[in-house]
Amino acid sequence: MSSRAHYVALLAALASMGLFALSLPGRAQPRAPTVNNIVLVHGAFADATSWSKVIPLLEADGYHVVAVQNPLTTLADDVAATKRAVARQEGPVLLVAHSWGGVVMTQAGIDPKVVGLVYVSAYAPDVGQSANDASSPYGWTDGQKQIRLDQEKFALVTYQGASQDIAECLSATDQKLFYATQAQTYGPMFDEKLTIAAWKTKPSWVVISANDRMLPPMMEIDEVGRLKAVATLTLPTCHMSIIDQAVKVAGFIDAAAKAASTRLVPR
Repeated sequence: MSSRAHYVALLAALASMGLFALSLPGRAQPRAPTVNNIVLVHGAFADATSWSKVIPLLEADGYHVVAVQNPLTTLADDVAATKRAVARQEGPVLLVAHSWGGVVMTQAGIDPKVVGLVYVSAYAPDVGQSANDASSPYGWTDGQKQIRLDQEKFALVTYQGASQDIAECLSATDQKLFYATQAQTYGPMFDEKLTIAAWKTKPSWVVISANDRMLPPMMEIDEVGRLKAVATLTLPTCHMSIIDQAVKVAGFIDAAAKAASTRLVPR
């Protein structure tokens, strides 16, 4: 037996006895998993195109990005749509949600593929809470006061609400576009209570819109401690932070994905 063959045989014998970790020259070691999949969950009165400025920035950083199209008919329907999007991904997923999407993500994020949650100007209710339950202790915002229900209980926001309380940090053209394209949202779903709070078992990151007039900024601030957020980012912007501050939001998501990847490294 050659000296090299004898050496390899000795290492194999030691490894079989648990005395040595076999690592032969030239043999690649398994790579730690990384978070390459980002699934974005939009809010009420909007659709997936609300992420249109964030998506290309994340894709330029090499991420595979999917934006869920929530039907906004019931919490269960939105959760199902989000779960389908997660199921289609290969490998770990970072879930990111804006506004009402935070409610959906909190319920859907328990999926084993999900390794982290990023709340962007979003609700983060607890088990047994609804979106309204989460925000009502802070008082109704000016934006919430501009929600109107039709005879079938579907909700729309007035032009005043869209232009002054949701998208006031955007250009007049974008404010009009937001109002013209807002999605019909089933009003009673804001009172649907969660049965799961994924942030209790998954690491979370929080982006706060300091000038938010749709969700209470203090609610967003309080989420940082309640969720034991890994990191937080406060932006001097309106509710539509994902458009007005797309570069900073995308950078924060990128940092969260990298941090979530380090948590997947075997120890």
